Amino acid sequence: MLGEILKRFTPPVSDKLLVGIDGVDDAGVYQISEDMALVLTVDFFPPIVDDPYTFGQVAAANALSDVYAMGGRPITALNILAVPATMPFDLVGDVLRGGASKIVEAGAVIAGGHSIKDTELKYGLAVTGLIDPRRIMTNSHAQVDDILILTKPIGTGIVATVVKRNRAKPEEEAAAIAVMTALNKAAGESMADYGAHAATDITGFGLAGHAYEMAHASGVTLEIEYSRLHILPGVAEYARAGIRTGGANANREYLKDKVSFASGLDLTVGDIVFDPQTSGGMLIALPPNRAHEFLNYLISKNVDAVIIGRVLQSGSMPIIIK
Repeated sequence: MLGEILKRFTPPVSDKLLVGIDGVDDAGVYQISEDMALVLTVDFFPPIVDDPYTFGQVAAANALSDVYAMGGRPITALNILAVPATMPFDLVGDVLRGGASKIVEAGAVIAGGHSIKDTELKYGLAVTGLIDPRRIMTNSHAQVDDILILTKPIGTGIVATVVKRNRAKPEEEAAAIAVMTALNKAAGESMADYGAHAATDITGFGLAGHAYEMAHASGVTLEIEYSRLHILPGVAEYARAGIRTGGANANREYLKDKVSFASGLDLTVGDIVFDPQTSGGMLIALPPNRAHEFLNYLISKNVDAVIIGRVLQSGSMPIIIK
């Protein structure tokens, strides 16, 4: 729907806008000098966890991720807050403190923000980062024979759904929260040093959806090995029990002619690769001669990264799950 709306919108243009809304990248990039550009993004949403401090952390990590996906270094953030008039001040303060904790961890500062009254709590941030224009990472330059690395387990959408139904085990919820609050800092700030060609973060369109965006933008096919994926505890079992999100159904419908599944795969595989993620990992395409070196570096930084596939010549389907 948004794609159709944007077709009717002609934004202002500038030769200094190096990455804008004409593509499907994670953030905009605006050049301010020969060796410096700004990375600009904004993201906010309603709570997906009960604890307000944790919600603030998740929202901030999610917003920061767009800057990391472009290869940038966050420097400032602006809070965006919609809050019910009846919500206790202390709880609102907990949300803001949670967000601030992740901004500090990223090495950035909060420069201000904006708040409104609303019927439902919503929180997020507009984040600005810095990058060398020659080192911008987009999702459109994956090359044939590249290796695909994913930097976080998937399944947060299914876990969040189970939590809302009060059916999740404490250890399952804790594992999902640990994933959603982890920054993509190590991968985002180092991938260019290892020769990465393309990157994107995995959020609302799920692994399959964001992989499709990379494949389509790069004119290639991505082959993903399902057995290699790191999946959060309990997710496969809940998927087999028929638990899925509305977002996963929408993603499946949108991608029905863009993703092929190898014969013999469990039917629940689709529920997992289409599952919308919040503050998910990064999908990175890089040369095979640097992939294992980069993977080892990420693991040394306590990143739960894994090689999940490779880049092929463009075929009949942009995404192959085998």
